[in-house]
Amino acid sequence: MLLENKNIVVYGAGGAVGGAVARGFAHEGARVFLTGRDPGVIDSVAKEIVAAGGKAETAVVDAGDEQAVVEHLDQVVADAGSVDVSFNAIGISPRGLQGIPLAELPVEDFLRPITTYSQAHFVTAKSAARHMIARGSGVIMMHTPEPARMPLPLVGGMSVGWAALEGLNRALSAEWAQYGVRSICLRTTGMVETPVIDVVYGLHADALGITKEQFTAAAGAMSHRRRPTTLAELADAAVFLASDRASAMTGTVANLTGGIIVD
Repeated sequence: MLLENKNIVVYGAGGAVGGAVARGFAHEGARVFLTGRDPGVIDSVAKEIVAAGGKAETAVVDAGDEQAVVEHLDQVVADAGSVDVSFNAIGISPRGLQGIPLAELPVEDFLRPITTYSQAHFVTAKSAARHMIARGSGVIMMHTPEPARMPLPLVGGMSVGWAALEGLNRALSAEWAQYGVRSICLRTTGMVETPVIDVVYGLHADALGITKEQFTAAAGAMSHRRRPTTLAELADAAVFLASDRASAMTGTVANLTGGIIVD
């Protein structure tokens, strides 16, 4: 198992991305600590993991609240002995933020994803790094979709917020890799299996005057494979990148866009 004896904290573990990577980590032997703001949802993910033979524990934690994150990580380390991987998969609702021309978007709605994502990822990374640097090892992980790199219309401040995360990923590595702490971002297409993409594609389709099915087909056709990234593909890549087999990879973005973006 690639992640045996690893202790992994997943923020936003009740969401589609957080839940998928948490299940992948647990399947490969990790002990996963699931956090989120809805106890019912993260408890449901934990029960699935345990039923499949994995190890999972839950806690209600707001990833943007530094005190709450610090206190939770201190508890994890006191109980498990270490935090080996921190994966931040939080998301915010696209309603009122996407599908709106920039010239019509209120400033506060433009800034919301930028400040929310930047703060939460900095808080969770900084808090985990305190423990990782002391041990001389660890991995900070995050996820962004393709508008972090591509100039796409009607995504408001989301694209800027996601681009900021990729910049933060490089900065974290520049400071912490020398102490054994790697930083990795996984970039995907929109994943049609996720409820949030169903909403996003609907907002964009309405703004363009086409059906959601037409927009979904057009988005999938942009990749070389003519289909979007799947949650299973994201989870598989996350498992490998969190493992010691990816020890040379840091400060980089794993491109899982299927050719939409060619590096």
